[in-house]
Amino acid sequence: MGRTLAGLALDTTLATTLALTPAACTRGGGPSGDPDAAPPWDVAVPDPEPRPGMAWIPGGVLLAGTAPDRIPRIADEEMAGEQVVMQGFYMDLYPYPNEVGAIPTTAVSLAEGRALCEAQGKRLCSELELERACKGPSNTVYEYGDAYKSALCGTGQAKSLIPNGYNGACVSGFGVYDLHGGVWTWTSSAWQRGNAKPGLVTQRGGNGLAGDLIGRCAHGRGMRPEAKRADTGVRCCAGEPNTFEVVLAVTRGQPLRLNTPLDEKLAGQLAALATPEALATSGSPGVPATEVPFAVERIWVWHPLGNEEILLGGGCAHPPGQKGRCGIVAARMRFDRPVLLSFVPSDWWTPTLGEADSARELYLYGGDHEGAFRRRVSYEWGRLGLADKERKRKRKGTREPTFD
Repeated sequence: MGRTLAGLALDTTLATTLALTPAACTRGGGPSGDPDAAPPWDVAVPDPEPRPGMAWIPGGVLLAGTAPDRIPRIADEEMAGEQVVMQGFYMDLYPYPNEVGAIPTTAVSLAEGRALCEAQGKRLCSELELERACKGPSNTVYEYGDAYKSALCGTGQAKSLIPNGYNGACVSGFGVYDLHGGVWTWTSSAWQRGNAKPGLVTQRGGNGLAGDLIGRCAHGRGMRPEAKRADTGVRCCAGEPNTFEVVLAVTRGQPLRLNTPLDEKLAGQLAALATPEALATSGSPGVPATEVPFAVERIWVWHPLGNEEILLGGGCAHPPGQKGRCGIVAARMRFDRPVLLSFVPSDWWTPTLGEADSARELYLYGGDHEGAFRRRVSYEWGRLGLADKERKRKRKGTREPTFD
């Protein structure tokens, strides 16, 4: 016959398995036998139980802080856009007392703010929970999107005591209101940025004249826990807390350093960023730009604040029959290549740089048809600001002319 008893047993098992397979693969073919029951891998996670006056912030990935190529950015106070996986939690829709039309409670210390939350069976939010609620599911810069719009949250002004819900369009993608434009809120997070004063606690939200900076979801400030300020209140959270905290190492280099010897490869990369449109801002007014290549002759490294490094390539283009078109190519390294921040013209003269009173400022020296000048270049939260030209003037009682 050719078959053993063991072989028959194997065939029987195989036949039984094959007979059961179609039923096991159909919906509802689990142990219960209910044809309408979902298999174990197709069971939806139930929605969390709603809590009155609170929004559910689902678990997900927060891009914490601000990426180095985004502006504005405070490099020595914010993470660089790192991914942080967070679990879901609840957050009050409005600042305490969490009622539409109510004026937020202010002038409370950290301990008093914590007590207000705990009396309701809630807790203080961490700073990254507030950032997650603000950035929403798309990780936007502001609660309403990536482009700054002062009118939506009333940012860009000093006033802070506005009724909850007054700015109805100031709402995040998770349905949380008034995260900016009103009061600052205490958090459960220590302010751990480099060599910051010990014992400070993080506050988030708030308002201020620099609305495009302060109104960002990534912005915060450190405050003494006993402080009771008229612009500070509290917003409560509930659920298992997210324990990840911002602990930012801050490195500070020499404010301004000439990079010698000249890095020829880097000089070529910086020179390529000086487009004809950029060069048109330097030289003789009204003279069109040319395709003459720009040559970088010097490179400086500028550290205007901690965790920020800007490359400054100084040089000129020399069109035939024209004065030089000179200036500084300001760039930030992105992986292995520089990315243009701006072009700062020094007009006819090859630029030189000098330190100012603050590490966030320096002087650019150049010259035009009126002679020598200098311009103050300032670092403004990732952008470069350029002041008007200053000229040397002879003043009464001085031997040598000085700048204005």
